[in-house]
Amino acid sequence: MSRGVLQPSQQKLAEKLTILNDRGIGMLTRIYNIKKACGDPKAKPSYLIDKNLESAVKFIVRKFPAVETRNNNQQLAQLQKEKSEILKNLALYYFTFVDVMEFKDHVSELLNTIDACQVFFDITVNFDLTKNYLDLIVAYTTLMMLLSRIEERKAIIGLYNYAHEMTHGSSDREYPRLGQMIVDYENPLKKMMEEFVPHNKALSDALLSLQMVYPRRNLSADQWRNAQLLSLISAPSTMLNPAQSDTMPCEYLSLDAMEKWIVFGFILCHGVLNTDAAALSLWKLALQSSSCLCLYRDEVYHIHKSAEDLFVNIRGYNKRITDIRECKEAALAHAGSMHRERRKFLRSALKELATVLADQPGLLGPKALFVFMALSFARDEIIWLLRHADNIQKKSADDFIDKHIAELIFYMEELRAHVRKYGPVMQRYYVQYLSGFDAVVLNELVQAYTSVSKASLGLADHRELGKMMNTIIFHTKMVDSLVEMLVETSDLSIFCFYSRAFEKMFQQCLELPSQSRYSISFPLVCTHFMSCTHELCPEEAYTSVSKASLGLADHRELGKMMNTIIFHTKMVDSLVEMLVETSDLSIFCFYSRAFEKMFQQCLELPSQSRYSISFPLVCTHFMSCTHELCPEERHHIGDRSLSLCNMFLDEMAKQARNLITDICTEQCTLSDQLLPKHCAKTISQAVNKKSKKQTGKKGEPEREKPGVESMRKNRLLVTKSIVGMTMYNQATQEIAKPSELLTSVRAYMTVLQSIENYVQIDITRVFNNVLLQQTQHLDSHGEPTITSLYTNWYLETLLRQVSNGHIAYFPAMKAFVNLPTENELTFNAEEYSDISEMRALSELLGPYGMKFLSESLMWHISSQVAELKKLVVDNVEVLTQMRTSFDKPDQMAALFKKLSSVDSVLKRMTIIGVILSFRSLAQEALRDVLSCHIPFLVSSIQDFKDHIPRETDMKVAMNVYELSSAAGLPCEIDPALVVALSSQKSENISPEEEYKIACLLMVFVAVSMPTLASNVMSQYSPAIEGHCNNIHCLAKAINQIAAALFTIHKGSIEDRLKEFLALASSSLLKIGQETDKTTTRNRESVYLLLDMIVQESPFLTMDLLESCFPYVLLRNAYHAVYKQSVTSSA
Repeated sequence: MSRGVLQPSQQKLAEKLTILNDRGIGMLTRIYNIKKACGDPKAKPSYLIDKNLESAVKFIVRKFPAVETRNNNQQLAQLQKEKSEILKNLALYYFTFVDVMEFKDHVSELLNTIDACQVFFDITVNFDLTKNYLDLIVAYTTLMMLLSRIEERKAIIGLYNYAHEMTHGSSDREYPRLGQMIVDYENPLKKMMEEFVPHNKALSDALLSLQMVYPRRNLSADQWRNAQLLSLISAPSTMLNPAQSDTMPCEYLSLDAMEKWIVFGFILCHGVLNTDAAALSLWKLALQSSSCLCLYRDEVYHIHKSAEDLFVNIRGYNKRITDIRECKEAALAHAGSMHRERRKFLRSALKELATVLADQPGLLGPKALFVFMALSFARDEIIWLLRHADNIQKKSADDFIDKHIAELIFYMEELRAHVRKYGPVMQRYYVQYLSGFDAVVLNELVQAYTSVSKASLGLADHRELGKMMNTIIFHTKMVDSLVEMLVETSDLSIFCFYSRAFEKMFQQCLELPSQSRYSISFPLVCTHFMSCTHELCPEEAYTSVSKASLGLADHRELGKMMNTIIFHTKMVDSLVEMLVETSDLSIFCFYSRAFEKMFQQCLELPSQSRYSISFPLVCTHFMSCTHELCPEERHHIGDRSLSLCNMFLDEMAKQARNLITDICTEQCTLSDQLLPKHCAKTISQAVNKKSKKQTGKKGEPEREKPGVESMRKNRLLVTKSIVGMTMYNQATQEIAKPSELLTSVRAYMTVLQSIENYVQIDITRVFNNVLLQQTQHLDSHGEPTITSLYTNWYLETLLRQVSNGHIAYFPAMKAFVNLPTENELTFNAEEYSDISEMRALSELLGPYGMKFLSESLMWHISSQVAELKKLVVDNVEVLTQMRTSFDKPDQMAALFKKLSSVDSVLKRMTIIGVILSFRSLAQEALRDVLSCHIPFLVSSIQDFKDHIPRETDMKVAMNVYELSSAAGLPCEIDPALVVALSSQKSENISPEEEYKIACLLMVFVAVSMPTLASNVMSQYSPAIEGHCNNIHCLAKAINQIAAALFTIHKGSIEDRLKEFLALASSSLLKIGQETDKTTTRNRESVYLLLDMIVQESPFLTMDLLESCFPYVLLRNAYHAVYKQSVTSSA
C-alpha cells in the first residue's frame, strides 16, 4: 500500500482527541489567568501602565502587526532602555499566545483528518469519541473567544516583539503568524464560521445525534415528577435490579455541556439550521433554556445578543433573527421558574435517594447510575443559578434567589460521601457484573458480527477485522482466566478484577521469607489497573471511520454495549474521577461573593442553617479546577479554599454559640416562670374570684401561665423571646436573687448537657471549668465573677442598710428583714437572706466562693476593730481604773462620766455582730449544701473537730478549725477572724500593750452596756427573738472578738470573758437602782443580753452568770418583755 493513502486505523484519533482536550483546558486556564491579571491594576504588567512607555505602547498597538523600528523614532526610545526587562517579564505571556496558535494548528489538522476519514459520530453509539470531538470544538471556540477578550493582547505581543527586534536585530520567528492570528480573530466566531465550512458535515451529524438525548434531559420538573425520576422506592419489586439504559453515559451527561455544544456548534455550522428541522428544534430549545453560557469559570457568553449580531449581516437570516428574539423572550419569561421548580424537585429526590442509600448501601451497586444522574442534574441546576444570578436582567428576582440551595448541596455531599465510603461495595459488584454478564454478551455480539461479516470481506479486510476482533475479545477474556492472561500478555490489569486472590497472594508473599523481598511488585501491579478502562475508547474510533470492517454505524448494538462496559469499568477504577465529572462545584471558587451571600442566607433561614456544613465541604472541590499547565495558580486557589472554609466554620461556630445561648436564655425564662413568687398573683385571683371581689385594673393583660409555650400556635404569631439573665447593676444596686440565678444556671446546664447527644463536647468539664472560675474573685479574663458581684452586693448594699437602721436581723427567722421606715428600700432583705437564698448562694459560690465572702466580711470586721482600739487608746487611763474598781459603785459612776465615744463603741460592736450573724447564716447554708453533696466527708470533718483534745497545741487546733470552717461547721474560735485580726499588729506597740488594749476593749464594752437601756429601739421582741436595733448581735460579737483577740495574744479566753461578765453584771445591776424612767426605759430588754452572751459562748456557763447576776432578775425580765409584747399586740 502506498505511503500517500490515509490509513484511518493509524491516525490515533481517540488518543489525539483526548490529548488535545486536556491541552485545551490547560490553555484556557493560562489565557484566563492572563485576562484576569491584565484586568487587575495590581497584577497587570507594569510596562502597560508605565507613563514613560505609554506613547510607545499606543504606537505599537496602532501599527500592529506591522513592525517599524526606525532609529529616529522618539516614541520607541524608552523601549530601547528597558528591552531586556521586557523580554524577561513578558516571555510567559508571549509564549502562552504562541501556544494558543500551535493549539489552533493542531486542532485544525485533527479536524481535517477526521473529515478525511469520514468518522461517524453519534452520542448514543460511540459516546466517548463523539463527546471528545464536541468538547474539543467547544474548547477551541471558547479559547479563541477568551483570547479576543484580552484587551492588552496586542500591546503585550507587540512590546515583546519590539524588544526582541531591538535585542536580536529581527522579529521573533513566530511573530508574523501570531500577529496575523490576533488580527484575524478580532471577531472570533465570525472567523470560525468561515473556518468550519469544511467541517459542517461531521459537526452537524454529531450535534444531530443529541436530538434523542438533549430533549430528554431538558424536561420540566412536573415531567420528572410524573416519571418518578431517581426514585428507588417507586417500584419496590425492581429495587435490586440493575439500572440499565441503552445510552448509559448519556444519562449523566452535563446539560450545561450539551447546551454549549448545541449553541456554539450550530453557530459554526449555521447553514444546517435552514435545512434541517431537527437542528432548528435543538437550537431553539437550547436558546429558550438559558440566557448565557459559561465560557470558562466566571467568563460568560450572552447567547441571544451575540447570535443576533452574528446573523444580522448574513443574507436570508431574518427568520433566524426572529427565532432568536422569540427564544430570548421565552428564556427571560420561563427559564427562571422552570429551573426553580427543578431545584425544588431535586431537593426532595436527592433527600430520598441519600436516605435510602444510607440505610441500604448495598443498593449503590445496582443503582449507581441513579446516583451519578442525581449528582449531574443537581450540579447543572446549581451552576445555572450561579451563572444567571449575576449576569442577566431578571424579570422575577425570586427565580434567581434560592435560599434553599444549601439543602441541595448538602444532599449532593451526602451522596458523594456514600460513594467514597462504600466504593469497595460498588467495585465488587461491577467486577462480578463485568465477568458474569458484560463479558458474555460482548463475546456473543462479536462472534455474531464476525460470522456475518466474513462472507463479504476480502483478505485485507479480514486482516483488519482480525486485529480489531482480537482487541475487543481481549476484554472478554481478561475476566475469564487468570493463568491464560498471565501467559499471553504482560498487562496485569486483570488483578483489578480478582482483588481477593490478589490480596491473598500478597499475604502469602509476606509470610514466606524468601518471597517477602519481592512484595514491592504488588503496589506496582496496581498501576496496570487503569489500562483496562480506556482501551475500549480507541476501539470506538477504529470502528467509527467510513471504511471500518465492523462499522458502528451498522452495528449500533455493539457500540451501545461498549458504552455500557466502559461505564461499568469506571465503576471499578474511576469512582473519584466520576465524582469530579458529575458533581464538581469548584466554580464557586470564582463566584466568591455569591458563595458568601448564599452562606449568609443559609444561616439567616432557620430551616436551612442545619445544612450550612455543605459550604465548607464545597471548598474542598476548589483544587479540582487547577491544571498542570498552570501550576502557579494552585497555591492561590488553595489559599482561597482555606480562607473561605475557615470563614464559614467560624461563622457556623458563632451561629451555634448564639443559638445555644438563645436556647439557654429561653429555658431560664421558662424556669423562672415556675418560681414560687409567680404563683402569688394566681392564688390571689383565685381567692378573690371565690369571694367575688374585683381586683386589678380593667384592661390589664392577663399573665401567661407556665406551659403556654408548649401549645400549638400559628407560625406567624410565634416570636422568639430572648430574655437576658438579671445581672448586677452597680448604679441601681439591683441583682438577681441567688435562687433565681441558680435556677437559670441549672436551665443552662440542662440545655447544654443535651448538646452532648449531637457533638463530641464534654459539657461536664466545661461547666466545671466555668463554675470553678466563678468561685474566684476574677475569672481568667480578669472580669468580675458571680462571687465578686454577690460579695460586693451583700457588703455594700444589704449590710450597709443594716448599719443605717433600715434592716434588722431576726434570729427566729434566721434572716434579715426590712424595718418600716420613711424611705422604702428597693429590695426586700428577707428575699436575699433567708435560708433558701443562702443555700442557693452557697450552691453558686461553692466553698471557694464562700471563703472569699468570709474573708471580705472579716476585712470589714478588722477595720471596725481597728477603730475600736483607737477609742480604747483614747480612754486607756479611765478604763484601767474601771477594770479594778468594778466593786466600787460610786467610783465607777464617776469614772464612767469621763469616758468618751461610748455610743460609738456600742455601734461598732453591733456592726461587727451583724456581720458575724450574716456569716453564721452563710456558714450554716454552706454546711447544709455540702452535707447533701458530700455527707460522708462533712461528717468526718465534724467528728474530727469534736474530738480535739483540750491540750492540743493551738496551731494544730487552728488548722482543724480552718478545715471545719471551710466545710461550714461552727468553731469555738473563728480561724478567719483570727487571721484578719492578726494582720493588725502594729510595730510601734509591744505585745504586752496589744494584750492590754484587747482586755480594755472588753472592759469598755462591758461598762457601756447600761446606756443601751435608754434607747427606744432597744426593746426586745419575743416574736423575732431579738432587738430592732440589732443589739442582740452583740452577744456573737463579744464572744467571737474575745476568742480571736485572746487567741492571738495567747491569753485565757475563759478568764477574760469571766472578767467581762463580772463588769457587765455590775454595770447592769446599777441601772436597777435608777429612778429616771428615760434611763431605764428598756432595762429588762438589756438584761437579756447577759443571757444571750452566755448562751452564745462555749466558754461561759449559766452557773457563772448566776454568781454574777441573779437569775430571778433574768426571769422577771423575760416575763416583763413577753407581757409587754402581748399588751402591744392587743
